[in-house]
Amino acid sequence: MMKSQLIYLDTYVLQKDMRIRMPRSIIENLGLIKGESKLRVFYDRDEGCLILKPECEATQMEFTDTLISGASFESNINEHNTSSLKEKRGIVKFIDLFAGLGGIRLGFEQAFRERGFETECVLTSEIKPYAVEALHDNFKQDNLQGDIHAIDAADIEDFDFLLAGFPCQAFSTAGKGLGFLDTRGTLFFEVERILKEKKPYGFILENVEGLVLHDREKKTDPIGRTLKTILQALVNLGYNVEWRLLECQKFGVPQLRKRIFIVGTLKSKVDMDHFKEVHRVVGDILESGKPLVDSHFTRCLMSHFKPNELHGKAIKDKRGGDNNIHSWDIGLKGEITEEQKRLIERLFKERRKKHWAEEIGIKWMDGMPLTLEQIATFWQSDHLKEMLDDLVAKGYLVMEHPKSIVTIQMEDGNTREVREQDTSKPLGYNIVAGKLSFEFTKILDPNSVAPTLVAADVSHIGVVDGDGIRQLTIREGLRLFGYPEEYNLSMFDDTGSGLAKAFDLLGNTVVVPVVKAVAEKLCDAFISDKK
Repeated sequence: MMKSQLIYLDTYVLQKDMRIRMPRSIIENLGLIKGESKLRVFYDRDEGCLILKPECEATQMEFTDTLISGASFESNINEHNTSSLKEKRGIVKFIDLFAGLGGIRLGFEQAFRERGFETECVLTSEIKPYAVEALHDNFKQDNLQGDIHAIDAADIEDFDFLLAGFPCQAFSTAGKGLGFLDTRGTLFFEVERILKEKKPYGFILENVEGLVLHDREKKTDPIGRTLKTILQALVNLGYNVEWRLLECQKFGVPQLRKRIFIVGTLKSKVDMDHFKEVHRVVGDILESGKPLVDSHFTRCLMSHFKPNELHGKAIKDKRGGDNNIHSWDIGLKGEITEEQKRLIERLFKERRKKHWAEEIGIKWMDGMPLTLEQIATFWQSDHLKEMLDDLVAKGYLVMEHPKSIVTIQMEDGNTREVREQDTSKPLGYNIVAGKLSFEFTKILDPNSVAPTLVAADVSHIGVVDGDGIRQLTIREGLRLFGYPEEYNLSMFDDTGSGLAKAFDLLGNTVVVPVVKAVAEKLCDAFISDKK
């Protein structure tokens, strides 16, 4: 039997050494055990790739028993790849605007390098100080600049591709959704300005799902006027433009996250369909044995539920359902009687009924405050006011005015309807929303996918670890967006302000594998057009 051209590198314990991680499905299919099974790592000279073998299988193989150091291995591979890349494709230059953590750049470079290109970033633009810190730590930066308004497009070195995840709060449901009325929305026109001046071959733009339907003229319109404006501006510059709303959980990250990707080239139309689906669950990215949170909130929670009973639970005082825990269920703001619990549950359902809107004189909304007299029509008790006032005092209910629809005038002459409290209407009792006032608002289910992680509440996501609860770690957060293990955010610690800064950046970043998949399509068009 001929010897395989394999070079033995090292032996690692599965998922104890964090350099090697595998999806749970693969681990189970191979009969491996986390923290126990050993994997031998080889370099295949013929294929130019790494091969992992369970130790029991590796001992039966014939291979070149040469152990080389990590440094010489890396040098060997990089030298081989660099020379072959130059022969194959050449250098692709790009700029990275509103760079954040550099996620679009990562996915773009992964795709193009795998297809034989060297990549060079000739300009990075980012203004958030701690994002700039992360960019410096993770990328070689020859031209990192701040405010995009101050960048003269004529001074930018010629490049092939523009990458931009232009600020999304202007279109996001997490923001106010004002679109181009918000000055951040106009930052798209900075992208347009640079494209017009430099005319690169192509671009990748990324934004939130809310951009698709923002500012629709009719509810039946497939897209809103804001997206139409953006697409038309790009077409007017001579680009063939395609866009899709992509579901990130289909690209190997366990997170429900929809994002719009807009791509264009000066020649071919990019195929934005037929992506290969890959699925993961939260358990595939979790660490274990991390510090737990010991607080009044967690003690209340754990005194009423076993750890495995918390998987997938939401903790909010604005919705019902079997998967939701209310603050009064765990006595968070003080113990209440069983009758008061039943009263709140009834109020939850009653405040949604449409006949109250007619009686109050407002347009129906989900969750209207009801007066004492209105509540008394469906709850008879000699102590009703005392019970309600006690619930207000403890913070489970709030006194507020019903919200009427108010029309506001937009700068472009259009109007928009918003809800505001109408002080001409009597005060009533309503459930305290309390979504972000709780220490945790969602406990992740290791056998499912995470909800959409946004900057405003990612720090309120909980993880069951052993017999307690903790926050997501920064590394877990990075994995939920598909960042490689070598990506470094160690400048932010896993507590306090460091965690807040890291999660603020993560909540606004992209899912790297989705960008890579889109960039692969763009690269294929680029290669075809260059023939």
